[in-house]
Amino acid sequence: MTYRIDPAQTANRPRLIEVWEAAVRATHHFLPEDDIQFYKRMLREQYLDLVTLSCLRDGDGRVQGFAGTAEDRLEMLFVDPAAHGRGFGKALLRHAIEQHGTHLVDVNEQNPSAVAFYLSQGFEQIGRSPLDGADKPFPLLHLRLR
Repeated sequence: MTYRIDPAQTANRPRLIEVWEAAVRATHHFLPEDDIQFYKRMLREQYLDLVTLSCLRDGDGRVQGFAGTAEDRLEMLFVDPAAHGRGFGKALLRHAIEQHGTHLVDVNEQNPSAVAFYLSQGFEQIGRSPLDGADKPFPLLHLRLR
């Protein structure tokens, strides 16, 4: 499948939020609805503005996934669940590493598929926090690229 990765535009925001919500609902089974709505609001109002966003677009130009980086850290990586298994997550991660110098990422401990993904891509666990960045009780594993 052909794709391209390019910087996100303001016009992409509604699609990014759509991809985020679909991906979270497919993979973050530990999050209650109230927390999904909290993070969705935070994404819309703050989080997207704090990172450099890259979009992965399919051959038709439709955003299928995105990554957000800040300094040497991957802050977010989400792929539309309908496009899972096509290598888009790997492509976004490689782009973040090669183009943005990413070598650190935090991942929800309760999202085993994401933990396995990052470990399979050369990351190793260097720490753990019992709370996430919003001080909610969703433990994070701190990973570093080997």
